[in-house]
Amino acid sequence: MVSNLEQQDASAALVKSDVLDQLLKPEVQEALTQLVDQLPKLSEMMSLMTKTYELAQKVASDRILIQDTVGGIQEVVKPLTEKVKGYASAAIEANDRAEQSENVIGLFGMIKLMKDPELQKMLRFGQAYLDILGERKKQG
Repeated sequence: MVSNLEQQDASAALVKSDVLDQLLKPEVQEALTQLVDQLPKLSEMMSLMTKTYELAQKVASDRILIQDTVGGIQEVVKPLTEKVKGYASAAIEANDRAEQSENVIGLFGMIKLMKDPELQKMLRFGQAYLDILGERKKQG
């Protein structure tokens, strides 16, 4: 019976033989030559990736930086939230007023409304929005 150590030696010799057979193939030799030529670049890339990973680890574990980032985001979002709430409350209030009003807006009322700066601003926005949609439809 063959001992376990002899089996391991035979297996190792077989693996070495397979590796040597592979190394003798021209395409493998060409690939190895290309790999060796690129080793300086690969080394540089690995160094850069390692530094990037280390920086990401530091950033991910830096509680102060995380708190500062969250605080900065909140400072940007808070005014936007307040603006949106203001627009929403104005829309609700306008809807309530419109439902309660029995006023009829005639031709002269429309002409008078056309001079309102807020209506002009809204109309310019609407025109610009429609222009953009038209341009995108032509492109797509």
